[in-house]
Amino acid sequence: MNLTKEELEAIQQMNAEYNRLRLNISDLEMQKHSVLMMLDSLREKFSNHERLLIDRYGADAVINMQTGEITNKEKK
Repeated sequence: MNLTKEELEAIQQMNAEYNRLRLNISDLEMQKHSVLMMLDSLREKFSNHERLLIDRYGADAVINMQTGEITNKEKK
């Protein structure tokens, strides 16, 4: 006894779709890993640059990210 042609095609299509979706998940996980590595690298660059700015303008400096204006923290 065999499956009908339609039954066989249906399960073959579902199996192919299942495998395609699993591959998509794998690709997304690799992409996620790559983005996380880039984020870590950027975080490290930001931290290094921040140290340079602290050395130059002091630990109390507050930089306006839109204008570049530097002010000192208000003391309470």
